[in-house]
Amino acid sequence: PQGITVHLRPDAARRAITNLVDNARRHASRVHLSVQPQGRVISVLVDDNGPGIPPDRRESVFKPFESGADDGTGLGLTIARDIARAHGGEIHLEHSPLGGLRARMRLPV
Repeated sequence: PQGITVHLRPDAARRAITNLVDNARRHASRVHLSVQPQGRVISVLVDDNGPGIPPDRRESVFKPFESGADDGTGLGLTIARDIARAHGGEIHLEHSPLGGLRARMRLPV
């Protein structure tokens, strides 16, 4: 959004967002990327229409080499969260309005 500045390393931010989008693309036929300013925080949202992840398993997929599928290494979400945290942010997984999973990366502005 215009007029909002987020201080981050561009290559790292690109890697985090790419990892979130690639993860969604691997599990869904439809992916939507959006940005929401919320006061002193900006949220990057990646929504998909895939099978999702049950709420009780969402935190475990952030562990290195833990994957919800057979075709991943289990590092993409771990790396994305590490990058978000290095910039004072966080990533949470939620139910998506598209029916699958929403990855919400929150970063301070």
